[in-house]
Amino acid sequence: MKQLKRRKFEKLYEPLEEELVAMARWVQATGARVLVLFEGRDTAGKGGAIQAVARPLNPRQCRTVALPRPSEREAGQWYFQRYVDHLPAAGEIVLFDRSWYNRAGVEKVMGFCSDEEYEEFFRSVPEFEKMLVRSGIQLVKYWFSITDDEQHARFVGRIQDPLKQWKLSPMDLESRRRWEEYTRAKETMLERTHIPEAPWWIVQAVDKKRARLNCIDHLLSQ
Repeated sequence: MKQLKRRKFEKLYEPLEEELVAMARWVQATGARVLVLFEGRDTAGKGGAIQAVARPLNPRQCRTVALPRPSEREAGQWYFQRYVDHLPAAGEIVLFDRSWYNRAGVEKVMGFCSDEEYEEFFRSVPEFEKMLVRSGIQLVKYWFSITDDEQHARFVGRIQDPLKQWKLSPMDLESRRRWEEYTRAKETMLERTHIPEAPWWIVQAVDKKRARLNCIDHLLSQ
């Protein structure tokens, strides 16, 4: 399938922008609390999708959260504590660019957590998410899926483009080398945290523009 061209994307995106604005008005009018998690491998297109969702919305109402590595103090807290600080209040939409699922992905693969912490995460996260939903938060979880070849091409593109080289880090390059380990970690994560109250939704993201449109269309349907 051919990649969607920019002009075609903008034409299809325009009516979705209007629907996003209508959704935001509904959220504000009803006091709803909307939380959307964007997960996926490096270069999967999460950031572009988040920008497409947020672009027509008031940044005071729609916030993007991309947390850095935990500080020494945060590392000594309950694992979910630093994420709780950023949950939506009434009338807000919060978009997480990566989330507590770091523990099931990068922390597991790179050895940043112990086996005990990893297993405790899987015991805790379904209860944590059920509690969020019971409290009235509308939680939507997206996994952006790309192929091995596509990730390789995107990494090469970043290396060769001076304007994108800032996106690369030694951690990114190491994650590229550990493709199979990340695949196993992803499959385990999806299997153990796909619950009726907060299911995972897979976004096919080899075509970034189509992925953005499909993600927004699905989000609006929720």
